[in-house]
Amino acid sequence: MSDAENRAIEALEKVALEGITEQRRARRWSIFFKIAFLAWGILFLVGFIGSIATQGKAMTTAREFTAVVDVKGVIMDGSDAGFPAVSEALKDAFEDERTKGVVLRINSPGGSAVQSAMIYDEIKRLKKDHKGIPVYAVIQDVGASGGYFIAAAADEVYANRSSIVGSIGVRMDSYGVVEAAKKLGIESRLVTAGEHKAILDPFQPLSDVEQQHLKSMLESTHAEFISSVKAGRGDRLKDNPDIFSGLFWTGTDAEKLGLVDGFMTTGQVARELVKAEELVSFTKEKTLFDKLSGKVGASLSQVLMGVKLTQGLQY
Repeated sequence: MSDAENRAIEALEKVALEGITEQRRARRWSIFFKIAFLAWGILFLVGFIGSIATQGKAMTTAREFTAVVDVKGVIMDGSDAGFPAVSEALKDAFEDERTKGVVLRINSPGGSAVQSAMIYDEIKRLKKDHKGIPVYAVIQDVGASGGYFIAAAADEVYANRSSIVGSIGVRMDSYGVVEAAKKLGIESRLVTAGEHKAILDPFQPLSDVEQQHLKSMLESTHAEFISSVKAGRGDRLKDNPDIFSGLFWTGTDAEKLGLVDGFMTTGQVARELVKAEELVSFTKEKTLFDKLSGKVGASLSQVLMGVKLTQGLQY
């Protein structure tokens, strides 16, 4: 056999070996991706099943306990402090036959007026349906605006001496760039149907009529806030108009105004008032299923409304 033939055979063998190697490599990657996909699917399924299996069940062997529901962060639809999450946790806490008392552990600067009011009403409803279960609010760093609105639904409210409490008022945020737009030569080409449809548009001046309309809206919502706080706190509130002015105070001053009943931690309330020392959290934690599915907290309505009313009426 000639040298040329030998080289040809060697080249063919090399090509064949490389082809076999490439096939093995492709097979290994295929197996890897199949295993990875299967593992992800198993984790997804376990998380989903786990979220259903543990829903509404307190994992404890105690015969009785103090149920804890957290209201933490900004109160808005889709957040951990929004009505869906908090109301579900409250319902589970009240309906557990081992619950001796419920503590609302609040650390919130407020947020949506609607969400706060809905949670307040739900607490009142559950208290009426479960008369033997007392409800206490424990304010941590902050219990302001909507956070305090919710606290006012409890039988008693406790805080730390350095907690921030109050801010009983309503706000609506907006801004105007009319003069700046003129200086920069920016022209608004907004087209509307409806005389006041462009109200709060930053490129349009706010008329006296629109200003009064917005103020009337806020005053109406503020009146609801005040009424709910008075209903919850009763004659414990001092006769001081500053309480409903939007000001906020330390826990020490809040006690003097009747906004809080004293200074206790969640553990102290459980031991000394509920008489059930074990704490069981009913707060809805994000499950593995929620994390894997990329659950988004922002509501569609807030996106659609845009800049003008992104936050809505806020406590």
